Parts: sequence; structure tokens; C-alpha cells
Amino acid sequence: MTTSNSRESQFPIDAMFLDRWSPRAFTGEVISEEQLLTILDAAHWAPSSANQQPWRFIYALKGSEHFETLLGLLVEANQEWAKNASALLFVVSRGFSGEFSEGKKSYTHSFDAGTAWGYFALQARLSGFYAHGMGGIKHDEIMKTFEIPEGYRVEAGIAFGRLADKSVLSERNQAREFPSQRKPLSEVAFNGKFIAD
Repeated sequence: MTTSNSRESQFPIDAMFLDRWSPRAFTGEVISEEQLLTILDAAHWAPSSANQQPWRFIYALKGSEHFETLLGLLVEANQEWAKNASALLFVVSRGFSGEFSEGKKSYTHSFDAGTAWGYFALQARLSGFYAHGMGGIKHDEIMKTFEIPEGYRVEAGIAFGRLADKSVLSERNQAREFPSQRKPLSEVAFNGKFIAD
């Protein structure tokens, strides 16, 4: 087993998987585009079905003209703390193979885009940053704002930055600012069978 970051795995895994978590407290410091692109470079090396690479990232750095636009496309509860991120991103996936008019759906585009997000989160942590994935975003408004065409799917948002003391958060969010635990492995991995919740 591995112990790190108030977490303990059942088997001897690398500590980086335990060290990655999703904080809400960010310093709000301005970072360079190169720093963010370094993390995105790692993300875009994720594996994908038939090497389709369906992930797309929309990003804005704190202090840029686009940051407030992305911030406004989060649900209000996430805007409250994500305003202190150094960058905000949206993950979009391409849901088709070849040309959209050919009607060839990709059944793994969300799976593959999620893998790229996982790479992003791990590289962020290895580089001294943190990333918090968010489902609380305004999906339809994002599609309209960025004129994303049919066949693409807005998957999630990401807040990215350096960790701050939790005192920068509201009392409600301070109470939730800790690394979450996981279900026992036996509840999610089944040898030769499937067990529904």
C-alpha cells in the first residue's frame, strides 16, 4: 500500500495518484501562457481510439480579456472560488470520425477526452500546480459563445493554479477543502462479473 496526502491505497501505487486532488483555494497569481501550454502538451499526449485525439481545449489566463468570459460560463457556485484560478479551461470533444457529414459517430470521444483531462491533472500536480475539474458549467451557453458546431460536446470545465490557504474560501467551501477518499477497490472492480450499485 501507499500512504500520502491523508490517503492510503490498497496496493503499492505511485504517490502522485494520491497527491492529486481538486482544491478550490487558488492564489490567483498570474502565470505565463507557456506554463499552461506545458500542461496542455502533456494532456494532448493521452491515448485515444484509433489516435483520433478528439479533445479540444478552450483556455483563458487570469488577467486576459477572455478570463471573465470563461468565468461567467461557470455556474454561480463555481464562479465564487474559481475567480482566483490562474487559468480557466473548457474541455470539448469531437464526437465523430472523419467528416461530420459522413455520419461516423465516435463512441469513445468522451472517454478519450477524459483521459486527456487525467493527464492534465497529473502533469499539473507534477509541475507544482493543481487542477479542479468541474461539471458545473453552462454547457449550452458555452456552445453558443464559442460557436461550437454540431457533433462536438462540451465535457467539463477546469480551474488551474497554485494552492492557497483555505481561508480565502467561504465558510461553506472551507469545510469541503480536503482530499477526498475513494470507495474500496472491491466495489468498482469485478472478476468475471458485474455488480450494479
